[in-house]
Amino acid sequence: MNEVAGRRARGGGGAARRAERTAVSIETARFIERNIPNFEILNDEALSIIEWNAETVLEEIGVNFVENPAALDLWRAAGADVQGERVRIPRGLARKLCSTAPSRFTQHARNPARNVDIGGRNLVLAPVYGPPFVRDLEGGRRYATIEDFRNFVKLGYMSKWLHHSGGTVCEPTDVAVNKRHLDMLHAHMVLSDKPYMGSVTAPERAADSVEMSKILFGSDFVDQNTVMTSLININSPLTFDGIMMGALEVYARANQAAIISPFIVGGAMAPVTVAGTLTQVLAEVLAGVAYSQLIRAGAPVIFGAFVTSIDMNSGAPTFGTPEAAHITYGAGQLARRLGLPYRSGGAFCGSKLPDAQAAYETANSLNMALLSGVNFMLHSCGWLEGGLVSSYEKFVMDADQLGTLHHLAQGIHMDANGQGMDAIREVGPGGHYLGCEHTQANFKSAFWRSDLLDYKPYETWEEEGARDTQALASLRVKKQLADYQQPALDEGIAEALTDYVARKKAAEPDAFI
Repeated sequence: MNEVAGRRARGGGGAARRAERTAVSIETARFIERNIPNFEILNDEALSIIEWNAETVLEEIGVNFVENPAALDLWRAAGADVQGERVRIPRGLARKLCSTAPSRFTQHARNPARNVDIGGRNLVLAPVYGPPFVRDLEGGRRYATIEDFRNFVKLGYMSKWLHHSGGTVCEPTDVAVNKRHLDMLHAHMVLSDKPYMGSVTAPERAADSVEMSKILFGSDFVDQNTVMTSLININSPLTFDGIMMGALEVYARANQAAIISPFIVGGAMAPVTVAGTLTQVLAEVLAGVAYSQLIRAGAPVIFGAFVTSIDMNSGAPTFGTPEAAHITYGAGQLARRLGLPYRSGGAFCGSKLPDAQAAYETANSLNMALLSGVNFMLHSCGWLEGGLVSSYEKFVMDADQLGTLHHLAQGIHMDANGQGMDAIREVGPGGHYLGCEHTQANFKSAFWRSDLLDYKPYETWEEEGARDTQALASLRVKKQLADYQQPALDEGIAEALTDYVARKKAAEPDAFI
């Protein structure tokens, strides 16, 4: 009787473990807090040379602020030499203005448990941004739709290792250009409760982002807290266009965060050398951050660096290269010396498919970003074909691999449990550790384990269809979308958001250019 009861107990335990493995889990890991050192590729002398050269660029060559007379007036009043649309910034002025920007800040989510702290030794992971195309195993490559956009927001919400919902996870081409930002923001706000990014494609769309955030969080809360981080690209080389600066002005005035990010393909928009590119990156960031502080001193900003090299035969951008790593490491050092949070890195690749090329280039890019001290990593999953495509399969492949960054960043535990001396004493010479007390106490958390990759014996793998990683990822996409459960939102807030979007869309005709 006792033996039967014992068997039942063990069977029940096995059933419980199976149920635990198959249950729907909507869990988000806390943002990464690094316990490993940053990799520093430049010595102090090299950093000082680059900083001197960057200020020389600002003082002698200058930067253009185009189609923005108000910006020129602000620079003139601050002491810059303004001739036409060219702004020459005296040595030291930009750095002095940058000093009022915070070294770290909190971006609030509508679920406070998912707030993120950006800066310091933290790393926040956000998905792919901007592709006009999507790809999946069954449908191939096609223009993105709003349904695709919502699917990617859901996948991001379901992904444990993603801390942030992102922004334009794909460009929904079936919605009018002048209205799609409303649908995109609405999706982030109601389909996820993670932090999100605002629209930057026009100043008035940035203003809509602020207004919708006030509906979601409350006006007073938005006035006092940062609830959006948005991407402001510099038109490299050395040009700040009126649209991007107009969006920056909206966000800075509202105390919302902006990533000030040069968009550089080395050899096309910056010198072919690493030091030359770093000089231009720093000059552009100094000017952009300084301008944000002219708008509102203390407005949160992030030092951005999106830098890749170029294939000199085809002219196509290349990813995961040693030169890109050198620049990313060096820019991290410059950002830390400036006292600003740092954005760079991502799941970059130039491949057309989520294949070996994509995996190699992505692995290089992700590890480079972790070691370079990045604080906010956009494009951390889903990027394909040089950023032209958001891939469903690669989204979940990359999101799975982000777990390795979390575990690498933990460093090596040197407490009594980490030292493992009790286990070594218990097992002794010639034994094994599988059944020892230390292993039993730690086996669930000792090793990171992929939720996607296949570790089964060959015979089992073959019986199950000999599926490659892309096929496994396709199944995971379907499961996550089927398991998706929308996070609760106050009914009055949900109705107010829907009404705002409807009214704004009805107020003007569709425009597709």
